[in-house]
Amino acid sequence: MALEQQPPELVVQTISIPEGANAILGGTHFIKTAEDIYETLAESSPQIKFGVAFCEASGKCLVRSEGNDAELVRAAEGEALKLGCGHTFVIFLRDAFPVSVLNRIKLVSEVTCIFAATANPLQVIIARTGQGRGIVGVIDGSPTRGIETDADKTERRGLLRKFGYKK
Repeated sequence: MALEQQPPELVVQTISIPEGANAILGGTHFIKTAEDIYETLAESSPQIKFGVAFCEASGKCLVRSEGNDAELVRAAEGEALKLGCGHTFVIFLRDAFPVSVLNRIKLVSEVTCIFAATANPLQVIIARTGQGRGIVGVIDGSPTRGIETDADKTERRGLLRKFGYKK
């Protein structure tokens, strides 16, 4: 059965990130994504709190979820359902920054890409066709306003040291 060759409809979906959390949005390939990302995050840090939701693209086409924090799991499930894009995942985490877990997540065998890792306001641009929905891109945060000054550089460097990323 051939699908209609209509131009896709573009939809912008805002992701509601829970207070004090960071979001990671990515593409994936297989039903075991939720469990594999759970294991990866759980072994990354003893204090990390997280919820993972995966949008299945075949079979029952359900949102599959795992996590160690019920609030973050429910939030990830809700946002994944709103996205409705097959083979994508949403992670919400607290007590860790995405930079601390991104490389581990990228090494999960079924993860194909990361669209965003942020605590900023996040919008997802979705293309909708007769077959389904897919992520075209993301809007992460606000537009650039200028070039940093020497004072801005000092502030940025101080913040990195405060967080413990630089000495």
